[in-house]
Amino acid sequence: MSKTLELARALIQRPSVTPDDAGCQQLMADRLAAVGFTIERMDFEDVQNLWATHGTEGPVMAFAGHTDVVPTGDVNKWTHPPYDAVVADGILHGRGAADMKGSLASMVVACERFVTEFPQHRGKIGMLITSDEEGHAYHGTVKVVEALKERGDHIDMALVGEPSSTTKVGDIIKNGRRGSLLGFLTIHGKQGHVAYPHLAQNPIHLLAPALAELATTEWDQGNEFFPATSFQVANFNSGTGATNVIPGDATLQFSFRFSTEVTAEELEARVRSILDQHGLKYDLTCELKGMPFLTAQGALVDAVVQAVRDVRDHTPELSTAGGTSDGRFIAAIMGSQVVELGPVNKTIHQVDEQVSVEDLDLLTEMYYRMLIKLFA
Repeated sequence: MSKTLELARALIQRPSVTPDDAGCQQLMADRLAAVGFTIERMDFEDVQNLWATHGTEGPVMAFAGHTDVVPTGDVNKWTHPPYDAVVADGILHGRGAADMKGSLASMVVACERFVTEFPQHRGKIGMLITSDEEGHAYHGTVKVVEALKERGDHIDMALVGEPSSTTKVGDIIKNGRRGSLLGFLTIHGKQGHVAYPHLAQNPIHLLAPALAELATTEWDQGNEFFPATSFQVANFNSGTGATNVIPGDATLQFSFRFSTEVTAEELEARVRSILDQHGLKYDLTCELKGMPFLTAQGALVDAVVQAVRDVRDHTPELSTAGGTSDGRFIAAIMGSQVVELGPVNKTIHQVDEQVSVEDLDLLTEMYYRMLIKLFA
């Protein structure tokens, strides 16, 4: 059993449902301390965070990730118990195998190998690990990065271990992410009896034309780095539960994933304009979850791309597609170069989450070779 597989199994066997760390960070900290890393706990509220470093002078390249996982759902639907970390036919099964305890294990083992072989390496290696990525993400990476910046510590480069790959490990490197804007909308009507609609105002009927326009509006056309901005309804609620009552209000939650062609302020203003044009009475609150960011080709991108080429003999595609990650905080607050490289994302958050054992070893080698190119 490889060192990476052994550590990945140990992490999976700790049921760290967000924001509970369940001892994962201590396990990692002990391993890193044993090879000379300086360990610092940076906990905020009920969230555990780890900041570990090796080296004394910049530039700083930080591995970033999270130990928390999403709930398993119905455990009876899993082929193998989700926290048993079963290995069968070359596949590691378990909650967090791909998202992202496999990556964490690869990071630790790659760092152990590198600092053992190059104890006086150039630069500084960091490890920024949180237990609040799958949850609200209020007291995790964002708080650590803010605290580091306040005391004058800078992160020049960061590699986030999110499962970026699509069909084989290393086929995709995320060198940016779209912005994320959430909207919480309440449409006000007038409650009444369904038999007397002239005495009521159905908020669902009132909203329908405006919603159709929101769903079909072209917000932008994207650009060479980002796909076009998208609008999606996440939740819609209305009604009293009775079949003969016209509801008084309807609530809607929507999400924008947006490119650099538009700002969050512009999106909110356009939503309000559409609602106003339809004469709606409403309350709208928007929450910016992350700004779009892009890491152009440079030291980090070049090192990661070359590491993948060395290990897999193919050139990875650079992409900004997909959801958000904690990389958005590092990029926005520190102005850091940020990329994401991790396992295949096919089964993340699903029943029977899994990862190839071979892929974990390949990922470890990629991380190690990236460190060689940056700091050896």
